[in-house]
Amino acid sequence: MKFTEKLSAAWRNNNSLLMVGLDPDINRFPEECRQSKTAIYDFCTGIVDATAPYACGFKPQIAYFASQRAEEQLAAICEYIKKNYPHLPIVLDSKRGDIGTTAEHYAKEAFERYRADAVTVNPYMGADSIEPYLAWDDKGVIILCRTSNHGGSDLQFATLEDGTPLYLHVARLVAEKWNRTGQCGLVVGATFPEEIAKVRQVIGPDMPLLIPGIGAQGGDVQNTVVAGCNALGEGVLINSSRAILYASAGTDWREAAAQMAINTRDEINEARHSLLLAPNNA
Repeated sequence: MKFTEKLSAAWRNNNSLLMVGLDPDINRFPEECRQSKTAIYDFCTGIVDATAPYACGFKPQIAYFASQRAEEQLAAICEYIKKNYPHLPIVLDSKRGDIGTTAEHYAKEAFERYRADAVTVNPYMGADSIEPYLAWDDKGVIILCRTSNHGGSDLQFATLEDGTPLYLHVARLVAEKWNRTGQCGLVVGATFPEEIAKVRQVIGPDMPLLIPGIGAQGGDVQNTVVAGCNALGEGVLINSSRAILYASAGTDWREAAAQMAINTRDEINEARHSLLLAPNNA
């Protein structure tokens, strides 16, 4: 099944646009996990089990694993998700961006080593740095466009000669030239809902948007849904990581994570419902 097909099925079958980010920080783990040699695996699979019924997928951030020399645990976590929740896509958040020959190896890392369904990439080096990922025509390639950090404006708001900001130029490039497999998506942060709406207008209703920035980063769910969803109330993967992962450091950490995932999913769905009932929705 192609990434976009798997994602669409997850949106509908789980009635959720919530993507749960896996950003493991051992210093914030509950005490029962910290002492284990496989602490990261134990914690992350516990979170996966607790939140899978309420999510449309999982987004492991590779730096949190690599800094702890836990790449093998990441591979095992991805395998665990594949085995136990095969209907939920894995988006490897690595933001890779390098020349074509190097990108070929990054693509193998994402799609062979970790068996991810999609990967985040950086478009700064242009089309030939994206091409190796597109060779995997069933995999998602989610390209940075308008990121949730405020410093992103330093480059993303730079303008072309015709006045178009760089982030919208990237959106147009992806939509009109790079999305030849139909498996591309864009990263647009929840902290900038006006820019989400502009990106959606440029790319049309079908391309998925990975939207980080709600929860700990303060993005607004209602504004995000209105700006990013298509007429079906779909089209977005709204990511929450720390707010769910570290909802509790006590013995109830699994239950607390599940409840936070439920609350976030329900808040998103309430906004979706309002959007679908709006008279101008088309």
